[in-house]
Amino acid sequence: MESERWQRIDDLLQAALQHPRAGRKEFLRQACAGDKALEREVWSLVVSEQKAGIFLRSPAMEVAARAIALQQYRDTTKIAGSLTGQTISHYRIVAKLGAGGMGVVYRAEDLRLRRFVALKLLSDDLAQDPEALSRFQREAQAASALNHANICTIYEVEEHNHQPVIVMELLEGETLRERIHAGPLPTDELLDLGIQTADALEAAHAEGIIHRDIKPANIFVTRRGHAKVLDFGLAKIGSVLDRRSATREAAESGLTIEDQLTGAGSAMGTVSYMSPEQVRAEDLDARSDLFSFGVVLYAMATGTLPFRGESQEVVFDSILNRAPVRPNPALPTELERIIGKCLVKDRDLRYQNAAEIRTDLQRLKRAASAQPETTRGIAQRWKAIVPAAAAALALLAAGYFYSHRAPKLTDKDTLVLADFVNKTGDPVFDGTLRQGLAVQLQQSPFLSFISDQRIRRTLRLMNQPVDAQLTPGIAREICDRTASAAVLEGSIAPLGSQYVLGLSATNCRTGDVLDSEQVQAARKEDVLSALSQIASKFRTRVGESLATIEKHGTLLAEATTPSLDALKAYSAGVKAMFTTGDAAALPYFQRATEIDPQFAMAYAYLGRVYGDLEDPALSAESTRKAYQLRDRTSDQEKFFIASSYDLQVTGNLEKAQQTCEAWAQTYPREVMAPRFLGLIYFVSGQYEKSIEETRKSIELEPDFGPGYDFIADNLQRLGRLEEAENTLRRASERQLENPYFAVMRYDMAFLKGDRAGMELELAVAKSGPGGWKSDRDAFVLAYEGQLRQAKTTLHRAVDLALPVSRDKAALYAIPEALWESFFGNAPEARRRALAALKISRELYVVYGAAFALAESGGSSQSQTLAAEMERRFPEDTGVRFSYLPALRARLALNKGEPAKAIEELQVAVQYEFGMPRSAIHGNFGALYPVYVRGEAYLAARKGAEAAAEFQKILDHRGIVVSDPIGALARLQLGRAFVLSGDKTKAKAAYQNFLGLWKDADPDIPILKQAQAEYTRLQ
Repeated sequence: MESERWQRIDDLLQAALQHPRAGRKEFLRQACAGDKALEREVWSLVVSEQKAGIFLRSPAMEVAARAIALQQYRDTTKIAGSLTGQTISHYRIVAKLGAGGMGVVYRAEDLRLRRFVALKLLSDDLAQDPEALSRFQREAQAASALNHANICTIYEVEEHNHQPVIVMELLEGETLRERIHAGPLPTDELLDLGIQTADALEAAHAEGIIHRDIKPANIFVTRRGHAKVLDFGLAKIGSVLDRRSATREAAESGLTIEDQLTGAGSAMGTVSYMSPEQVRAEDLDARSDLFSFGVVLYAMATGTLPFRGESQEVVFDSILNRAPVRPNPALPTELERIIGKCLVKDRDLRYQNAAEIRTDLQRLKRAASAQPETTRGIAQRWKAIVPAAAAALALLAAGYFYSHRAPKLTDKDTLVLADFVNKTGDPVFDGTLRQGLAVQLQQSPFLSFISDQRIRRTLRLMNQPVDAQLTPGIAREICDRTASAAVLEGSIAPLGSQYVLGLSATNCRTGDVLDSEQVQAARKEDVLSALSQIASKFRTRVGESLATIEKHGTLLAEATTPSLDALKAYSAGVKAMFTTGDAAALPYFQRATEIDPQFAMAYAYLGRVYGDLEDPALSAESTRKAYQLRDRTSDQEKFFIASSYDLQVTGNLEKAQQTCEAWAQTYPREVMAPRFLGLIYFVSGQYEKSIEETRKSIELEPDFGPGYDFIADNLQRLGRLEEAENTLRRASERQLENPYFAVMRYDMAFLKGDRAGMELELAVAKSGPGGWKSDRDAFVLAYEGQLRQAKTTLHRAVDLALPVSRDKAALYAIPEALWESFFGNAPEARRRALAALKISRELYVVYGAAFALAESGGSSQSQTLAAEMERRFPEDTGVRFSYLPALRARLALNKGEPAKAIEELQVAVQYEFGMPRSAIHGNFGALYPVYVRGEAYLAARKGAEAAAEFQKILDHRGIVVSDPIGALARLQLGRAFVLSGDKTKAKAAYQNFLGLWKDADPDIPILKQAQAEYTRLQ
């Protein structure tokens, strides 16, 4: 069958050679008779034959050239077909999508992320061609440097048979070339695709990348109508171009059959899309792509090309010297103007950047949307409209003079706050007034602002620096991209010795001014009061009720600080935190508290930054200070400080939950309240509620990356691993990947028994929480009883963390003490516990040490540590309902009092499936009350009850993950079945444990006991 297919293709091409060049394209199209598969094969073969010269050279050479090319194509398709079903790295090839001049593209399944991708491989004949290989690598380098919704995403470059393989986004739809074949595009579709393509070009050009081969075949249209720019194989990266190769590479790039054959309205290869400077082999810049884009717009509008000819020379002459054929007269005049300006032959006179084209196309689209009727239609109804219009105008005028109000906002609208324009020359106002206005306006439950995090992400998509000044122009584009209602633009200017503050709100789609305010400040010291005044006036004018303005209207000097210098330092810290990072923000917040020691929010952010920098002691100290000063804040900030205080300092989840629920009720569009509630429910073990609240926060802030991994984390605890993986995949597709994704994927691979997946995460993770790889690897080794290797690996995690944080290093060190205690090495467990306490007295370290000491018989020392925790953290929910009950029960068991141990654990029931913070931060402590309760029932010789407890652990592996109690629960379950008299189940449980520990260190005491017990069962 395969040979018959090739023979048919061969016959078609042979027949095509008998036709004049101008008619070959149409002959082949008709000969395929609607057979799309055959048509794709023919098209691919014609592309692969370009170097042999079919359809380009003299008839005498064509037959031999065709035979050579056909044999090469056969070899390529043989190789291509043989890869189906194979795995390259973690990609399983499903099917071939197509073959062309540069190679073969496959549909493949990403086994790690459970998504489909496209793999692009060089064909064997080109794999040895240095020029082709260079182009292939250049495509990967150029496209992977770009992160834009309208550019085909390059995920990574793998290797197969010592050749590169590009892994890219799998697109469903058709190329723009195929779309144009059906005829000119409707104007609205042309504008949509044109705007998106211009945006993609702007992104590429901002990175110094010139595509050099913009044409319809390199623009893909997805099924949802989104444009995706493809094929950066000819991209120029940098500022210097090899002029001699420019025309040759363009002419030899992957040509389609329409590109190869000439005729009325057809292209002469990629040359029909070349700019004049490309034809002249001059140095190129971004304006070359803009000319090519103009040709694409022309083709979209007319279905033909502006520069046509029977030969390359004729096309070149047309590009250099001829005016393009005038498009369809029915096209909008403005669209003709835009296309014409793109096609100006002097690049200094055409558009200078893609943003200008995009803006003009957007204006045209808005105008078309605002006025859908034709001029003729309006003229026909003019007589009928005039009387009604006059009456309406009278009513509008009356209404205006009656209310004299600007259009109002609604409680569903969002706003973008631009930077203040500072005309005073005094740098103290730079950044400061924007932050001050934000504090004032965010008191309003009615208004909602695009967050700084989302602004920074949008700036990246606009190819702007994340710390770019939010000029009115940039702010309006952010407003447009985020579908916000309006931009708020502020200004301050000198007026003699006084200051004038202005504030205007502009609809970013229509340009209508919603409100404009102006106030004066007599002195510099009065500027903050004037800012409060202008904010209050604005809230009144845009539709907020007087009741909420009065209730939530703390003056700025009272809500933050009366010091401009302190507010400036604070503003710089907030900006640095969201752009550069916590370490960069730290000195600004410190400076703000030095200038104004009563500045509550500066302390609150210090607490947050210290927490992120792994310094819990300083985090608690700063957060406690903020809480003491919370009366000097707005209502919104009070909620933030109070909930942070209970989450970070007291650990009182009940109070934190009450605060956050009131916060969410008062400010229903505030994103932090559901985030905090999600965390509270997660720690409490209410995973469904945690997912619900976190989804609310994502609805409010779709690009909040940590929200996705938090949902995935909850799903993992519920055992819904496939849903968790899909959640992470969706986040990755939105370019929201963060270092913790690798940790989670590693844990989920472990839970599925996927060793290859675990190794893959360890190999590909480029960054992440310090020492996590060694820490996770060590837990897995300990889970399997390979204690010596686990300890060696854990020491690496400690060594990595120690230079950064002693608390973190101690948190990584304490599991060794726990493992030794669980495995029966009591003296070593006690020694390791005390050693960890010398590094840090952080809560989780104290708890881990206390539990290891209790489990290994060190009752007196454990009791002392338990008393310390109770004294230091009297309100902490985890201490009260998990840590202390587990410790007291274990100490009761040491005294031979199992009934008392069971009684002590009653208070832990409501939180027993939760995630104590030791489990979140240190991977230990989850389900410890359940494990100890099981031990207590064993000691009380209640086998059925003990079995039920240990089965809970085995049924909730997503909570325990790789903590060795998950392995030991299998052994303990066997012991429980022995007590119950169920020998069959007991043997199965022992076999389960011993099978898991088949490679365990042979000298571990609990392993020796298990082996002896199992022998007695035989």
